[in-house]
Amino acid sequence: MEPVRRKALVDAALRVIGDHGSLAVTMSDIARQAGVSPALAHHYFGSKEQLLIETIRSLLRQLRSDTVAALKAARTPRARLSAIIRVSFHADQFAPETIAAWLAFYAEAQRSEETRRFLVIYARRLRSNLLADLKALLPTDAAERIAEGAAAMIDGLYIRQSLKSAPIGIEASIALTEDYLNALLATASPSPQSEKGRPHRTTQGQMT
Repeated sequence: MEPVRRKALVDAALRVIGDHGSLAVTMSDIARQAGVSPALAHHYFGSKEQLLIETIRSLLRQLRSDTVAALKAARTPRARLSAIIRVSFHADQFAPETIAAWLAFYAEAQRSEETRRFLVIYARRLRSNLLADLKALLPTDAAERIAEGAAAMIDGLYIRQSLKSAPIGIEASIALTEDYLNALLATASPSPQSEKGRPHRTTQGQMT
């Protein structure tokens, strides 16, 4: 039962944080949501801080798992970029309690070095995933610039979703990010690697 109860407590922590909109929750709040005693919650995690760290780990693991699966299904660098964008706005990630929890962890990162470290891991992973496929399409300097911009756009649209008075839906967020990417890919010069294997035209217009 331990893995089941640990997961139940992590899921409960996510819901309670989402409801409160901050990490100012108690172990009793989380235990009550999970349907267990506070003593049992302390038994499995030791402290609220350790339970919260496991909650952010759980979010990162799920995001990584979804990304790996999406990338495996994509056939080309451009398709993989679209897969990364779509996973970033997946319905599970866009659930209100999940968005509220992410924002609470970002706020906590101003005070907690451990929380900040996990968020840095997320940011580096997103940039790395984007950059890997952009480099197959563009020179390195252009790929790095576009990766930074796309990552910032994904994070910005995600934060906008938390504004209940002006939310941006999943498909609209994906479309905006795709438009940004398409516009920059159209104006940037292709990388030498992406040109390999393509037929070249002579001045007479014949393929060589």
